[in-house]
Amino acid sequence: MPAAGSPRSEVVWTADADDLSALARRSDWSGFTGLEQLWPVLADRYGEGLALDAPHAHPPERISYGELRNRIERAAAGFASLGVRPGDVVALFSENGPRWFVADQGLMRAGAADAVRGSSAPEEELRYILADSGAVGLVVETAALLARLELPPALAERLRFVVVLEGEAGPDLADGRIPCRSWDDLLALGASGALPPPPPADPQRLATILYTSGTTGQPKGVPLTHANLLHQLRHLGVAVSPRPGDRVLSVLPIWHSYERSAEYFLLSCGCAQTYTTLRHLRSDLQKVRPQYLISVPRLWEALLSGFEDALASMPASRRRLIEAALANSRAYGLQRRVAADLTLEPEPALRRAQAALKACLRWPLHRLASVLLWPKVRGQLVGGEVRTAISGGGALALHVDAFFEAIGIELLVGYGLTETSPVLTCRRTWSNRRGSAGRPLPGTALRIVDPESGRPVQPGGRGVVLAKGPQVMEGYFGKPEATAKVLDAEGWFDTGDLGRLLPDGTLVLTGRAKDTIVLSSGENIEPGPLEEALAASPLVEQVMLVGQDRKQLGALLVPRAEALAGFAATAGIAVPDHDHPEAVDPALLRALTREFNRLLAERPGSRPDERLAGVALVAPFTIENGLLTQTLKQRRDRITERDRDAIAAIYGGE
Repeated sequence: MPAAGSPRSEVVWTADADDLSALARRSDWSGFTGLEQLWPVLADRYGEGLALDAPHAHPPERISYGELRNRIERAAAGFASLGVRPGDVVALFSENGPRWFVADQGLMRAGAADAVRGSSAPEEELRYILADSGAVGLVVETAALLARLELPPALAERLRFVVVLEGEAGPDLADGRIPCRSWDDLLALGASGALPPPPPADPQRLATILYTSGTTGQPKGVPLTHANLLHQLRHLGVAVSPRPGDRVLSVLPIWHSYERSAEYFLLSCGCAQTYTTLRHLRSDLQKVRPQYLISVPRLWEALLSGFEDALASMPASRRRLIEAALANSRAYGLQRRVAADLTLEPEPALRRAQAALKACLRWPLHRLASVLLWPKVRGQLVGGEVRTAISGGGALALHVDAFFEAIGIELLVGYGLTETSPVLTCRRTWSNRRGSAGRPLPGTALRIVDPESGRPVQPGGRGVVLAKGPQVMEGYFGKPEATAKVLDAEGWFDTGDLGRLLPDGTLVLTGRAKDTIVLSSGENIEPGPLEEALAASPLVEQVMLVGQDRKQLGALLVPRAEALAGFAATAGIAVPDHDHPEAVDPALLRALTREFNRLLAERPGSRPDERLAGVALVAPFTIENGLLTQTLKQRRDRITERDRDAIAAIYGGE
């Protein structure tokens, strides 16, 4: 709960009664000083219970908790045989899988840390990380990736070894002076070698360096300690309460801080983790039928989009039935939240009483749909057994949030950054304010300050979110100047996000400070909430607002082809050619601009300067074309560069 006397522009969170009750059901790991201490305890506790499953790996792997401990210890002994010593850093470039996890924990058991990134990152970026981290060894997913890296002699000579996780290792490097070993070779070395002594009992020792993919600029190394990560392990239980044997489906990059801390936590609870990919996600949702699903807003948006596509293809009578039921369940959820004072604005007692009455009137139809309709929808979307779903890594649009609430999926949201290990706040099941980022984790302090002066704002005011707590990094790796820009002398970390605090300590995010669009009039526009409003339209697959130093905003639109064709036909406009969006009829762009401005005008608190001068249709933003990060955040600078001609067309001769 907030510390007594705290203004609402600052909150220091200590666990309240509900938090304490939730945490009491979890092991606290209070005596641990390193993550590597987990696995012997879990092996004794869960034995042959499934820990990790990788059906799409080469070869597929299923590992019990007992075998996971054995492999981690063999990997630790193997790394020690190759020259890894406490305090060393080893680079680890690979995607999801049990071997990544075993390598990660094997290095920690040997007393080392890893510098991590995905294998699909640009080779130039991987070489930069290898050099910047001072890595003494390299673990790569495949020999093909090692060949693509084309390591310069000066960089290769610094390595003591290379380990290849999948397939054959290939020849040694540097004329045979640097051994290149396969995964099986590493484990064989470990089986014949001695397990190194336990690492020093120092929770402040380095555990990992995570390199931010970022949306602009060169990646920065974020060094996290065992204390940073153990804080997450001990406190994420305020949001979720997994049971041993619960099934978890993992689709996010394992090297990302959000997925990584979640995996450590869920495995510490005895869950069975299955790794999937975006290509296999839909089929694996049906095969695995997970109880827990952790992902980013883009996945939930895609699931909603799939539902809407399926709905559009249904017979008219069935479609109208489901649409009416969904509208009622959405309204029921909203009125129930108003009655329980779980909205983002305080409601007077009379309004809450009226909402309670309206919720009661809508409950019978909602209950009927909850029995007859929504179980089938949940089954088709996420396998039917999801108890709790967690969204992080970005803002979740309110219409997406409300949809999953309506069909009976408890969708929680967490907020944080790589620099904060990552979770700072999360919504609780007993205080699930849709549209918010939730309350701080225990031991976490938040402060809202004016972007210009840095002074605390008035209680309830909007400003930049600062954070302080055991999960916050001590500074960027080898970059004191960059550290000084985000960490002050008192340890307050500048998140770069804009937000405000509600009276109960809940954080509401309102945008990114560095994403702010400044119009030529001097008006500051936060694009995030406006983009969320537009993303609610069935016409929109992806959207990004532009307008820096312009008179008005503009929108780059990746349309949903079928919906756009229907919109054009209804308006009597030529249907656009999906393969040539640049040749679209100007009349369609004008019609889209009118439609989007209508949506923006309907937003609560809408301002006149939050209107579009025009719209341009553009090609999708993807990871493959470099316009999305690995966690599906838009790289706004790169999109602006790619679509500069489309932006110029929006503004014409301005």
